[in-house]
Formats: sequence, structure tokens, C-alpha cells
Amino acid sequence: MFLRVARHTDDLDKIEDFYVNILGFERLGDFQNHNNYDGIFIGKSGLDWHFEFTKSNKEARHTFDEDDVIVLYPKSISDYNELINKIIHKGISTITAANPFWNENGKMIQDPDGYRIVISPLKAVINEIE
Repeated sequence: MFLRVARHTDDLDKIEDFYVNILGFERLGDFQNHNNYDGIFIGKSGLDWHFEFTKSNKEARHTFDEDDVIVLYPKSISDYNELINKIIHKGISTITAANPFWNENGKMIQDPDGYRIVISPLKAVINEIE
């Protein structure tokens, strides 16, 4: 099975910069004026999932709550530390998660649209499953 997480935005450039240049994903493709939508695909090549971000003349209306999060697990503690240092260096603030588990096992940030993202060491998910 393949997974695509699709979301509408008002600023594809900011979204691409954030997910590619800060979080380290790749731009996998794009499209223009497909039924009045422009879009980009962001992920990692060779994987069975990716994000799709679209923009149209209709304003994005995001509705989510503080427990709606995307969780990213860097593959090693050095990858985790490198990403957290990059986020701090870029001036991106961490925020407090509503779920205390994420405060104990990672850092929460927001993307340009306000969606919450948790960066958590892979050991956190291993401990959670066991």
C-alpha cells in the first residue's frame, strides 16, 4: 500500500522551503494548473509515502487541534541532534505539546501553516512499542 498525505496551503514556496531545506525531505515532483491547482510532492525517493501540498485560488482553511501532529523519527540520535540544531539555528521556536509524552520524547514545532510536528528520537518509538 502507498500513502499520500495531501494538504492545501496558501504558500507553496514557504512549505517547500520548510519541508525540504529545514526538515531535509526532497521535492519529488510538481504540477501546475491541474484543474486550477498547483502542487508539489515532498518526501524521500524510494519510499511508499509522500506529502502533497496544493494551492488554488481558494484560500486554505486549516482546522486542527493541538493533538493533531505529524511525528518524525530521525534514524539516529546524531540525525536527531543535527535536525534540532538546524531548527534552532533557523530561529524556529519549539512549543509545548498538549500530550506530555511528546515533551518527554522530542521537540514540537509548527510548519508555516501552523501544523504541529514532533521531532522524536527513534528510541522513543521503540520504547513505545515494547
